[in-house]
Amino acid sequence: MTRLDTTAPSLAERLAPVLGDRLITPTNPQLGALAATVFAGGDRTPALIARPRTAAETAEVVRAAAETGIPFAVRSGGHAYHLRSSVAGGLVLDTRLLDTVDLDADARIGRAGGGATAGAYTAAAGAVGLATGFGDTGSVGLAGLTLGGGIGHLSRRDGLTIDNLLAAELVLADGSVVRASADEHDDLFWAVRGGGGNFGVVTSLEFRLRPVGTVVGGFIAFERSPATLAAVVDAGRNAPDTLSIMVNAMKAPPAPFLPAEVHGRPIVAALVCFSGAPDDADAVLAPIRAAGTPIADLVRAQSYPELFAGPEVQGLRATTRTGFRDELDLEWASTALEAVAAAPTPAAVVNVRVMGGAIARIGADATAFAHRDRALMATVVGMQPDPAGPDGRDWIAGTADGLGIAGASYVNFIGDDPDGAAAAYPAATLQRLAEVKRRYDADNLFRSNHNIVPAGA
Repeated sequence: MTRLDTTAPSLAERLAPVLGDRLITPTNPQLGALAATVFAGGDRTPALIARPRTAAETAEVVRAAAETGIPFAVRSGGHAYHLRSSVAGGLVLDTRLLDTVDLDADARIGRAGGGATAGAYTAAAGAVGLATGFGDTGSVGLAGLTLGGGIGHLSRRDGLTIDNLLAAELVLADGSVVRASADEHDDLFWAVRGGGGNFGVVTSLEFRLRPVGTVVGGFIAFERSPATLAAVVDAGRNAPDTLSIMVNAMKAPPAPFLPAEVHGRPIVAALVCFSGAPDDADAVLAPIRAAGTPIADLVRAQSYPELFAGPEVQGLRATTRTGFRDELDLEWASTALEAVAAAPTPAAVVNVRVMGGAIARIGADATAFAHRDRALMATVVGMQPDPAGPDGRDWIAGTADGLGIAGASYVNFIGDDPDGAAAAYPAATLQRLAEVKRRYDADNLFRSNHNIVPAGA
């Protein structure tokens, strides 16, 4: 009999009085659905899923995990590209019932539970003409997104999500509950702004809200052309900070708004968000629209929360490599489009996010996100809905090397890389994170992530 065979039942007996039917055991028919993550891969079904509603309940789960030594993972929205938000036969702490959203519109402060989603928060804030910049997908959990940095539709105007984080409440490895801010546990506050889920379980977050009214945004697609890809990225770099843009070299999905003849073939596509005066949008977007032969233009004036509406994926196997660039020329663009055409997966993307603006106006050592000076973030993604189909792992590695994006990574977009933390942080940043880790989690309880090993361990 293995250690885990005896640990899980005893842990269930301990946590059942605390959580009741919110402790999901192997006999519960909900286990499979609650264990599922957005990006699938292998059988990582846990033995137990704990679903607390309060920080006190969360603390009980953390103490129990630490004392029993059961394999342990923490999950928010389940969108991580790596598969460590679950542990086969272990315990998953699922924060999705910590989903409250409370706004103080006068003070321009938003508070959210650690399991709230970007879509729910954005919808509530949008109803009063305010927003906090998150990513670009509504179902992403706020805690996971924020802890890694958070880049999306408002980043060039307002900075990364972590630049708008005012405070976080965390349950630490010893079960204590602390508030991290510029005035309280400031070392921890520095670390959680980019250091991932290495330091505790986030039970609530406090953000700065900023005015956002009608935006002009949406999807523009062009015929395959390296010149178009390079020109769209260049136009985004030269645009005002009120324009955020990500540009894809991608296999065209079978979407009704795209001509049938391009489905499955490489195209260039851009997702734009202009948050300046709507009357200025046409002039700002003109260089993008002029960059190539359009095949779809869905850009329109809309409320900011509408940009987060869209179909949700589930069960895809997604393999990624991510990194940074300072330039993108025709040769690079051609390599990206040729690679997409050769991808063995039915969905393949080389995604480029234009940085700069407010992102670059924060010091590199002000937070644990240390890539402030880079102009572009590039990510290679292969997605496979068929469990028996190729995952494209070799293709992705070769494409990333060919595009020169090795050597530095964005922690939220790293897949199952055993050296993920080393890739995400420069040496000095990683050493500082390791010192904070030693102070707050010396035994490395929170290790089912891109793990930062405590200093001296």
